[in-house]
Amino acid sequence: MNPRRNRRPPRTPGSPLVPGPPGAPGLSRRRAMGLLGAGGAAAAGAVLLPGCGLGTGSIAGGENGAGEVTGAFDWRKAEGAEISVLQTPHPYQVAFQPLLAQFTELTGITVNADLVAEADYYTRLNTELASGAGNYDAFMTGAYFIWTYGPPGWMEDLRPWIDNESATSDEYDFDDIYEGLRTSTSWDFTTGSPLGTGGQWAVPWGFETNVICYNKAEFDRRGIRPAETFDELRELAVDLTDRSENTYGLAFRGSRSWATIHPGFMTQFTREGCVDYTLEGDRLVAAMNSEAAVDFTRKWVDLARDAGPTSWTTYDYPDCTADLGSGTAMMVYDADSATYPQNIAGNSAEAGNLAWHPGPAGPDGNYDTNLWTWSLAMSSASRNKLAAWLFIQWATGRDAQSQAVQTGELGFADPTRESVFEDAFKAGLGEFSGYQETFERVIDSTRIHFTPQTQFFENTENWAVALQDIYAGDDAGERLDALARASTDALDTE
Repeated sequence: MNPRRNRRPPRTPGSPLVPGPPGAPGLSRRRAMGLLGAGGAAAAGAVLLPGCGLGTGSIAGGENGAGEVTGAFDWRKAEGAEISVLQTPHPYQVAFQPLLAQFTELTGITVNADLVAEADYYTRLNTELASGAGNYDAFMTGAYFIWTYGPPGWMEDLRPWIDNESATSDEYDFDDIYEGLRTSTSWDFTTGSPLGTGGQWAVPWGFETNVICYNKAEFDRRGIRPAETFDELRELAVDLTDRSENTYGLAFRGSRSWATIHPGFMTQFTREGCVDYTLEGDRLVAAMNSEAAVDFTRKWVDLARDAGPTSWTTYDYPDCTADLGSGTAMMVYDADSATYPQNIAGNSAEAGNLAWHPGPAGPDGNYDTNLWTWSLAMSSASRNKLAAWLFIQWATGRDAQSQAVQTGELGFADPTRESVFEDAFKAGLGEFSGYQETFERVIDSTRIHFTPQTQFFENTENWAVALQDIYAGDDAGERLDALARASTDALDTE
């Protein structure tokens, strides 16, 4: 046995994806108490959200502030203001922290960045937004959380700010941000409406596609290539698994978390022609028990059993990427920016040996890919809206992003702007075999492939539990039928 394969590098500080947060928004009182009993003690301080009715800043008690900004654009329009920003430590945040002095020099605005660890971040954010106190003017958020924070009116619609030439520089070019990201942070909160409708509730700051990262050195040694179809991937992963040597073919998430569903699983689920919900009239009906979905899910779980980690039901992304970096896992199906740091010299035993591939295409050749994006949003209760918008505009702008991708020590991948990817980011990809080609293959079909809904977190966590039950021996069809009934009922009774 090669002892090097048993070394697991420490988790990278500020890792690229937030795991399923304790006290995720939208949880019922019963569910929140259940999380506490399951070891989610951090949820103790979470605010239980009110029913999600449609709203536009109702807690703040005021209108969108963009219309108050007039005259020529000037970065110093809010000179002397002081804003507070709630963030969690992350490669994006770490890369931008040294640049804050430049923002203050440009605008005359002081930024107080309050950092909260991942495990407690959404508990803290829930409490803040629900209170309407306006203690934080801007905050980091994932796109899925908009589906909970937006309807009660806790978030400022940024579209009026983007469209106001008095508030936004003519160099900002919002359309330079990849389309799939822009639409993923926009919704009208109407059941069945697609993303890309309604307000622009956040601006994407950094993101990730979900693809295959593999040990190219090992593949080259064996004379093999990445798989192009799902069935080929299953066969390849089994062939690469050698339990006697503590190596296995493919790492992907399996814990009881909504975050298990959204990366590799949802990407391949969608590529195979499956959908999570269908709209029947004005009613969302769960469809993760369709014939195609049952067949795919059975194969996915068999893949976990036959060629995944032996403790798959506990695995989150840090476990997957650590196994890749140590040489224990030959492939990972997860976020490209989560695997990216493992190839940076000094970060893992396999640094320099890794490469990227789009993963299996669907039967029709599609590369539909689910995304995650960390975005910046404004609290509707902010008392410093112009200053907050100038900060969001600067942080998501071309110049700041270009600097961040060149100076971020932990690896700022991926920039949300096409111009930054094509210039500053691409220039540093020489040692990252296949990364650029993979990104360019999937980017046009990369978006959120879930149907937006306010019960997203509870329903997707229940989906992850169903995968574990099937892994433990439950019949896939029967278990997914039960999941679909429960998921539909939850939406009917919200």
